[in-house]
Amino acid sequence: MEIKKTALAGTTESSDIQITLSKGNDGIDVDLTSDVKKQFGDQIVKVITDTLNKFQITNAKVRAVDKGALDCVIKARTITAASRALNQEDQINWEVL
Repeated sequence: MEIKKTALAGTTESSDIQITLSKGNDGIDVDLTSDVKKQFGDQIVKVITDTLNKFQITNAKVRAVDKGALDCVIKARTITAASRALNQEDQINWEVL
């Protein structure tokens, strides 16, 4: 699916992650900022990428600012950003959950 608009989900509060999703043209490019990037960066990127793949999003620029979010929070924020970016806020793809 093609991203229709830039979308944001989440905050920069402790234990959260802020995901900004915009159009891309060369796969999924994740720009991650995190204090725990060295330990958990690969896992954070995997959760984001896997979630976007479930939405059939193949080209996207993702800016992720992590403040210690758990995987379930990362997935929820990515789902919200993807739904907003695809203009599907009212048509949630429950199968992705």
